[in-house]
Amino acid sequence: MEEENERKEGANMSAFVTACGAAVGPVGQGTWYLGEHPATFREECNALRAGIEQGMNLIDTAEMYGEGAAETLVGEATRGFAREGLFLVSKVYPFHAGRRDIFTSCENSLRRMHTDYLDLYLLHWRGSVPLAETVACMEELKAQGKIRAWGVSNLDTADMEELLALPEGGRCATDQVLYHLASRGIEYDLLPLLRERSIPVMAYCPLAQAGRLRRGLMASPSVQKLAHAHGATPAQILLAFLLAQPGVVPIPRSGKAHHTRQNAQAAAIRLTPDELAMLDRAFPAPRYKTPLDIV
Repeated sequence: MEEENERKEGANMSAFVTACGAAVGPVGQGTWYLGEHPATFREECNALRAGIEQGMNLIDTAEMYGEGAAETLVGEATRGFAREGLFLVSKVYPFHAGRRDIFTSCENSLRRMHTDYLDLYLLHWRGSVPLAETVACMEELKAQGKIRAWGVSNLDTADMEELLALPEGGRCATDQVLYHLASRGIEYDLLPLLRERSIPVMAYCPLAQAGRLRRGLMASPSVQKLAHAHGATPAQILLAFLLAQPGVVPIPRSGKAHHTRQNAQAAAIRLTPDELAMLDRAFPAPRYKTPLDIV
């Protein structure tokens, strides 16, 4: 039992490794909707920098986010930090994921982020370009030194099975999907498949994006009770739930430094089996196949 607990606690830390060989922090940083407004650019930049200083050295972005604005923000926020100690992730539009456009898209992302390489480059979602063509191009980008690894985002079980059946498909480094306490559909078949193939999950929107669902999570009596017990915020309990799942790395987004620091501190929370069971009763995982949630 002790060995199993150690495995679970270490699963997130070993999911991704920087160029200098160090495991990334258990909590990463998302950038969706960041960098788009000049009035908040500096505050958001400081939030990302605060995260890096707290060990949140995995930063996820995409060419889609603000049509490159978030990548520009990341490039500014990472100035002065040792590049080999960061783990920078970006995503390519599906209609740019073929031989005609992917190399230009990658170069543009590198330019905006002020870096010579990406640690991880993801297909943002599946489009009309054949997976085999995208994989071949990703492998070429690796050979060119433009990226260290590649993966996918928003691919459900059937798509992942198709990808993994390709000759080089097993080199997929992650599947980035929406996953939080109230959206647990991946636990039915996608998460078991990825664990079987030792492919970590990058969980976006780990705190739920907005609206009624997010309010219901934050105000949940079970979440509130655990927050009080641990001297934590409800958001930190939601992150702790994901951190208790082996091979899952949450990437919450924050535009404010104090929220970013709180996200980092969630890694110190250890939910007990009884506490996890309480959350499971309040927000049970589906017992049948459900469509992949995508926001």
